[in-house]
Amino acid sequence: MILEMKVPSPGESITEVEIAEWLVEDGDYVEKDQAIAEVDSDKATLELPAEESGIITLKADVGDAVEVGQVVCLIDTSADKPEGSKAEAVAEKVKIEPEKTVTAASNEKTTYATGTASPAARKVLSEKGLDPSQVNGTGKDGRITKEDAVKAVPSMGEQVNVEGRGVKRSKLSMLRRKVAERLVSAKNETAMLTTFNEVDMSPIFELRKKYKETFKEKHGVSLGFMSFFTLAIVRALKEFPAVNSMIDGKEMVTYDFCDISIAVSGPKGLMVPVIRNAEKLSFKGVETEVKRLAIRAREGQITVDEMTGGTFTISNGGVFGSMLSTPIINPPQSGILGMHNIVERPVAVDGKVEIRPIMFVALSYDHRIIDGKESVGFLVAVKEALENPVELLMDNAIEKALEL
Repeated sequence: MILEMKVPSPGESITEVEIAEWLVEDGDYVEKDQAIAEVDSDKATLELPAEESGIITLKADVGDAVEVGQVVCLIDTSADKPEGSKAEAVAEKVKIEPEKTVTAASNEKTTYATGTASPAARKVLSEKGLDPSQVNGTGKDGRITKEDAVKAVPSMGEQVNVEGRGVKRSKLSMLRRKVAERLVSAKNETAMLTTFNEVDMSPIFELRKKYKETFKEKHGVSLGFMSFFTLAIVRALKEFPAVNSMIDGKEMVTYDFCDISIAVSGPKGLMVPVIRNAEKLSFKGVETEVKRLAIRAREGQITVDEMTGGTFTISNGGVFGSMLSTPIINPPQSGILGMHNIVERPVAVDGKVEIRPIMFVALSYDHRIIDGKESVGFLVAVKEALENPVELLMDNAIEKALEL
């Protein structure tokens, strides 16, 4: 029996994925639930498991954009599992039946003759204003694949060939392309402004120095900066609800909950998992959730649902050494807070110069629905909570707040 494997839906609103990598080769024997491919959606990279055991015939190339529900491979479930050197013989034997099933596909090969672009490639070339004759096809029989079209650039004069100077081209993943599109969209479609402030981190340093070991022993997670910032932001969002709002057509949608997105660098690029209902979480709850999501993102296990629906974003460029930046809004959200590195700086305290650990913070916001007064007030509220966490975030009950 020949099983047609179709692309499953990775999540709501996703209609197309891209074959990032085949983990098996044409003619291999695969086991049920074995990962056979990695596919990129515009939100995450996911593994495609084999639905049954058998000999596999691939029906899509790496780099191909395939629609949800499209057949990407065939599995001959009637094939016996090969043993040792018999593998090639078994694979050759079972090729007969698949060839009968894909006669239409074989006929299509004549449309991909040397120098002829596939439909997807033609669309890309048309958008670039390029003629197929300007592109060398690397596909079977010299056909021009979508990847060839994506890589093709209009001629701007030939580069001088100098020994020791090389040029490497690599295709952007669908996730990276989507991130790029969203960033450009955010710059072009929002009235984005950024306001800055500085935070004296001394009170948080003192709390962490005194309680971090006990906190970790009790809860199994570190008492980091993220819980202080998350809870300070939740407090500020309640005071300035416009920052926890979005534009939907001609309407302004304001949320009474705080789903905080946290930007995490993953192996496939920037991931933005969401801490749900942060307003209901304690220091322990935030740190536990941050650790869980960060591990899943870095191991490539994060799901689309875990990255969807945030109402505000925190981006910590400080972990990479950034002193100051203007973070870009994560649409359709209206605000993002940028954290930066902590540097000992001379500051005036009660008329005297003291050395304090200072962090610069930045709030980028959509000026269409957030006024300057609200944006500055929001950032000041965050600053106040971080500089007076015992009173404003812990209600003067440190051990109770830390659940010690």
